[in-house]
Amino acid sequence: MVKQISVLISLFIIFIIFWRMPQQNIGLSSFANKSDLLGSPSSAQKFLNLITGISILIYFVCAIILNVT
Repeated sequence: MVKQISVLISLFIIFIIFWRMPQQNIGLSSFANKSDLLGSPSSAQKFLNLITGISILIYFVCAIILNVT
């Protein structure tokens, strides 16, 4: 069960990292600002940082549990 959760969390982390808005690419950041896909850019960035941090902590806990057993 822990192994399946670990795999799902790792895939979710990869998805979240790819979903983050690029700061340097003017074209994509312009699209994100115009479409309001995640709300305002600053609140979306804070939300994605929070979700990424929580997911990484869950992944570390699963990895520790798998290594101990």
